[in-house]
Amino acid sequence: MARPVKKTPEQWKKEILNAAQTLFLSKGYEETSISDIMDMVGGAKGMFYRIFQSKEEVMHALGDQMFFENNPFEAIKKRTDLNGLEKIKELLVLNQSDAERNQINVQAIPILKDPHILAAAVEANKKVLTPLWFELLEEGRKDGSIKTEYTKELSELLPLINFWLLPSVYPATAEEIHHKYCFIMEVLSNLGLPIGDNEMKASTEKVLVDIAAKGGSQQ
Repeated sequence: MARPVKKTPEQWKKEILNAAQTLFLSKGYEETSISDIMDMVGGAKGMFYRIFQSKEEVMHALGDQMFFENNPFEAIKKRTDLNGLEKIKELLVLNQSDAERNQINVQAIPILKDPHILAAAVEANKKVLTPLWFELLEEGRKDGSIKTEYTKELSELLPLINFWLLPSVYPATAEEIHHKYCFIMEVLSNLGLPIGDNEMKASTEKVLVDIAAKGGSQQ
C-alpha cells in the first residue's frame, strides 16, 4: 500500500487559509472554530498550531493572501488609457468591488482591537501599500493629472486612512464615520488628490455602512 504523501508546512498553510476563507465567508469569523478549519483540511489542531499561533493570525494572513491573489494595483498598471489620477480612481472602485475580500475585512474589524494585530497590520500596509501608492502618485504628478508636492507624504498617509475609519480603533457612530470620510476627501482634494467624485462616493457608501454596522456604535 502506498504511503500518503506528507504535506509540507507551506501546503498546510495554504490549505488552512483556503478552508478559513470558505468558512469565514459562509459561517462568519466568530462562528468558525479552529476545529472547524482543521476538520475541513483533514488535520489535527496540533498541526494548526505548528503553522499559526491563533485564529486572529489566520485572519490577518488571509487578508494578505486575498489581496495578492487579486491585487488591484497590478490590474491598474496595465491600463495605458488612463492617466495617474484616473488610475487611482479606478483602483479604488476595483478595490471596493472585491466583495469577498471586503466581507473578510469587515469581519476582521473587531480583532484589530488587539494592539499586536493592529501593529502588524499597520506595518504590513506600510511595507506593501506605501510603495505601490507612491508609484501611482508619482505617475500622476509627472503626467500633470495630480498637482501636489506631497507624493511621499500621501503614499504614507493613504494606507493609514482605513485604520482611522475603523470603529474598533477609533470608536465612532455611523454618522461620525461618514463625517470622517467627507473630511478625508476634502483634505485629499486640498493636497492635490481630488478623488471624491460621485462614482467614488457611491461605491464607498456601502463599505461605510458595513464598517459602521460592525461596530460603529462603540463609544
